[in-house]
Amino acid sequence: MNKETEKSKPLRGGHRQGAGRKAGTGKFQEPTEVIRVPSSQKPIIADFLQAYARKQLDATIAKDIDAVGDVELPVINRTPIGITLYNSKVPAGLPSPADDHVEKRLDPSEFLVDKIDSTIFVTIQGYSMTDAGLLPGDKAVIDRSKLAAIGDIVLAIVDGEFTIKTLGRSKDGSPLLLPANSSGEYKPIEVKKHMHVEIWGVVTGSFRKYR
Repeated sequence: MNKETEKSKPLRGGHRQGAGRKAGTGKFQEPTEVIRVPSSQKPIIADFLQAYARKQLDATIAKDIDAVGDVELPVINRTPIGITLYNSKVPAGLPSPADDHVEKRLDPSEFLVDKIDSTIFVTIQGYSMTDAGLLPGDKAVIDRSKLAAIGDIVLAIVDGEFTIKTLGRSKDGSPLLLPANSSGEYKPIEVKKHMHVEIWGVVTGSFRKYR
């Protein structure tokens, strides 16, 4: 092979710009380096690194959890409240009942709660679900009797912390807890084998006070 042929031959191997894993990614979320260790200590160090990786992952997940606030129960055996409900034909203002716009009297508790024995209220904290209309201070209505399906907003326990997220599924079929915030500040929570995750109930509604 002459020199001219060697020059025209495409180069293979060696370092390529932009190739390889980016610094700060991977199992440990930071740069790594190779070290020599005694063979007898390899299992111990491997166990330590696994525990360290779990700790790093848990710290990352904690940023995306948005734990809920107070947990409250509906009041039982209360006197029903009937508030006048006007139909959608009224564009604005408060019409007189004599205008024939009254549909019925609505009890807010009956509207929000399907099964009082299996319902709780929780206070929203954080901004991870703002695109779903759930803002800090809102009360979310949780029905524990309903079976959660993909796409439902759920109350989940992630390693001992309550959080409200949308239930999803990854490409490999494992569960995902998805935020509803287009800012990109919150990431989906992937359910890993070492994590303790439980779906505690389905969010069926919410309510808010303005003043």
